[in-house]
Amino acid sequence: MCLAVPMKVTGIKGFNAICEAKGVSREVSLHLIQGSGVKVGDYVMVHVGYALQVITYDEAQVTWELLDQVIAYDA
Repeated sequence: MCLAVPMKVTGIKGFNAICEAKGVSREVSLHLIQGSGVKVGDYVMVHVGYALQVITYDEAQVTWELLDQVIAYDA
């Protein structure tokens, strides 16, 4: 199963961005979303270092709420 996580774009240099989520920053490739108009402050779904799509703030929040529930689940 693949998992993408929402991250906020905090900086852009060429086709790479610095993205942050839950206090962790990572360099992320923007090659797969060329032409999307991504900019600092946007949210993107990230999988293995690649931004897959631009999402809204609300979509990012809902996704993190669901991921937090999964992480907190104690079977």
